[in-house]
Amino acid sequence: MPKSGYATTRPRTSRTVIRAVTSVAVVSAVAVGGTYAAGIGPFAGGAAGPDPAALAQARGFLADWAAGRLPSAAARTSRPATAQEVLRNFTTGLDIGRPTLTAAAPTKAEDDTVNVPFTATMPIADLGTWTYTSQLPLHKRGDGTWTVEWALSVVHPRLSETKKFHLARADTHAPEVTDRTGAALSGAAFPSLRPVLAQLDSGTGGGARHGTVQLVDRATGKVERTEARFGGRSGRPVGHPVRTTLDATWQAAAEKALASGAHGRNASLVALRIDNGEILAMANSPSAGFNRAVSGTYAPGSTWKIVTGSALLLKGAVAPDDIVDCPKYLTVGKEFHNVETSEHRNASFLKDFTESCNTAFISLRGKLGDRELGDVAGTYFGVGQQWHVGIPSYDGSVPAPHDETEKAASMIGQGRVQANPLIMASVTATAASGTFHQPSITRGNKNTTSTTPLPQKVVRQLRRMMRSTVTDGTARVLADLPGDIGAKTGTAEVSEEEPNNGWLAAHRGNVAVACVVEHGVTGGGSAGPVLRSLLAAVPTDPA
Repeated sequence: MPKSGYATTRPRTSRTVIRAVTSVAVVSAVAVGGTYAAGIGPFAGGAAGPDPAALAQARGFLADWAAGRLPSAAARTSRPATAQEVLRNFTTGLDIGRPTLTAAAPTKAEDDTVNVPFTATMPIADLGTWTYTSQLPLHKRGDGTWTVEWALSVVHPRLSETKKFHLARADTHAPEVTDRTGAALSGAAFPSLRPVLAQLDSGTGGGARHGTVQLVDRATGKVERTEARFGGRSGRPVGHPVRTTLDATWQAAAEKALASGAHGRNASLVALRIDNGEILAMANSPSAGFNRAVSGTYAPGSTWKIVTGSALLLKGAVAPDDIVDCPKYLTVGKEFHNVETSEHRNASFLKDFTESCNTAFISLRGKLGDRELGDVAGTYFGVGQQWHVGIPSYDGSVPAPHDETEKAASMIGQGRVQANPLIMASVTATAASGTFHQPSITRGNKNTTSTTPLPQKVVRQLRRMMRSTVTDGTARVLADLPGDIGAKTGTAEVSEEEPNNGWLAAHRGNVAVACVVEHGVTGGGSAGPVLRSLLAAVPTDPA
């Protein structure tokens, strides 16, 4: 079966013509933004069980839970509504990042229930990992399918109607923190920085890192037992503040932009300098708890077309003025479509980029090898390498696709491609300048990354396409602002039950910015106003 999803239909004159054709790849498909197939996800390869279908359902549940696809995880249980609520609330106040959930060998009980033990490794920001074991009881329904029999103990053996978990931190000496000019930064003045300030380390003995996960009575708050204990340094020298790369003016504008534009939804943004990667602003909504700006794991949606476009341009597989047809639908194991099922017949690749045409990009998947997108992301953009930002960060993942459907999804920033606003701001900075700089919030961090500069021809092409996205495409929300702004919008599917996440990444002068708004539906309509507010409030580059 050929990989190519396009065909040349007439000789090239002034422009190459590449047309998408609808084809069906015979594959075992993984739905974009939906559930994992058996054997895929953040757990070990499984041992044989009493019924492979039961183990597959357990693995699917663990994969969905770990990836944050809570509606999909809950749908695999006997009580979806209750399960979704519990899974969503379980990490509230615990500062837990993306968990690792590892399935063990299943066992069969006398009542034909299949139990799948698993180990949960929960990373707690700035402290360490909380590891425990639990198990999934699965029952076979009348139609022959398996379901996770829901109970609070599924999440943790000691979670109950009367008991919950509480994170108690004991920072003996919270560090004094300043911006790049020496101006004081505090959680009171900049509420969105609270999760960031808690993570900072001065390098000369930053704030002490001590804490416990406690099992407490829901009614009285009485501590019943300590589940996990974390210890660290005992203190920091007095008079040695942590000087960050943040800019108080940009931070204040970012806080205001999120407060007015997120409309109560989870959202985050990052602004950084293009010439050296120094972070100028980092904001989260809500302001307390999880630092989703640097530790979030999201499908970046069409903002990822900056990387996909780079991969195609690097090979000479396409040029901005080549014709790459943009039909409403394209089937590759599943049906892909454009936002609002739009189409742009006889569109140039430039038009496909500015209008964020999914089907056009997917039609070019045969131009790239299965590992090529991930290789380009790592080699030129540093994505997936270990970054030393100055606080804990998630540095992205672009795994090789398992099949043609997943490859199609990866071309448009879906499937298993994952990023966050820090990563996409960095990607934008690299595209605008040609050179990756490790992002940093403190100076003097070690740098173990190794990247190759983008050819200047590719940089010029990317800048042209991103500028056109502002003047003539989906990022027109920024068109009336001063400066030569370039941008890329993104709409990322989460699940069939939830609205899409909205993305926007942009550059102006020496600054690159990126924003995600969960359940924002479209990037231009949700993240667009946030970044417009930010860039309007701070019209010039920082010193």
